[in-house]
Amino acid sequence: MGRGLYAWLPERRGWGLANCGLLVGAGTALWIDTPYDPPLAAAFLDRSRALLPAGVGIDRVVVTHANGDHFWGAGVVPDAEVVCTREARRHLCFEPGPAELAALVAGSDPASPLGGYLRRHFGVFDWSSAGRVRPDTYFTGELELTVGGHPVRVSSLPPAHTAGDLLVHLPAQDVVFTGDVVFASTPERPGDHPVHWAGPLAGVIGACERALATGAGTFVPGHGPVLDRAGVRGHIGYLERVRDRAHALHAAGVPAGEAARRVIAERAHPELGLPERLLVTIGTEYRHLDGAEQPSLMSVMTELARLAEELATPPDGRRG
Repeated sequence: MGRGLYAWLPERRGWGLANCGLLVGAGTALWIDTPYDPPLAAAFLDRSRALLPAGVGIDRVVVTHANGDHFWGAGVVPDAEVVCTREARRHLCFEPGPAELAALVAGSDPASPLGGYLRRHFGVFDWSSAGRVRPDTYFTGELELTVGGHPVRVSSLPPAHTAGDLLVHLPAQDVVFTGDVVFASTPERPGDHPVHWAGPLAGVIGACERALATGAGTFVPGHGPVLDRAGVRGHIGYLERVRDRAHALHAAGVPAGEAARRVIAERAHPELGLPERLLVTIGTEYRHLDGAEQPSLMSVMTELARLAEELATPPDGRRG
């Protein structure tokens, strides 16, 4: 990407396959996010070392939010300073760690909707050698860093994808790493439907607009291909449509689960994978409209897995 900046973009799409960044400066280097499990993180570290001058290591990791697919790989650089927002640090109290998630995947009944879903989407990861990663530095507001002469502007965000998101603006490279406030898709490389846990969607849209307000020309999303400014605006249009449909269906008294099914059936974006994730995003929006409490992660994932099975079952009820 120029001027010491590199992006690592997984070739496949799906749960847990996040984009990461490497910024190489004079005598130091920074990671922006990390892969999900130690094998993927080790591969990213090997790729990074091939680009580093002799004697230079990864000294700092900036984590865009506390979901494990952006965070847990920091364990392969144990001496690096890990930076996140204060809200992301709090979120770690509610996020299952790698050992807990591995046990859940291995111990679930593969014949059940939830067990089958977890095995298909998370059974490909190996957390057997992973431990919990703890942040070293956490902040709220703005954080100005320098990486070997390169300025790095880190900005915390109001609740959006999670309660602890941040943006990383690299002005010398004209690039913003957005984390999961953007799930990107292009005609050449279709992505997946976003999933937003904290919301509301107005907060996610506002975060995208803040990314554009930096004036940068290139945006590395949390998942999917790199975007230009028009691509981010297109993603805002997607978010606005989901928000507007959720609000209209809520006003009509349609329950959240049925609202998600109706939006999926409209097939406004048939190229996107994992449509069942709209259940989470629309459910989050309903929760804000109703002032309701956040349900447990297990109950949400169980309902999502049932919807995925429903979507995969032909109308005659027979598979394959």
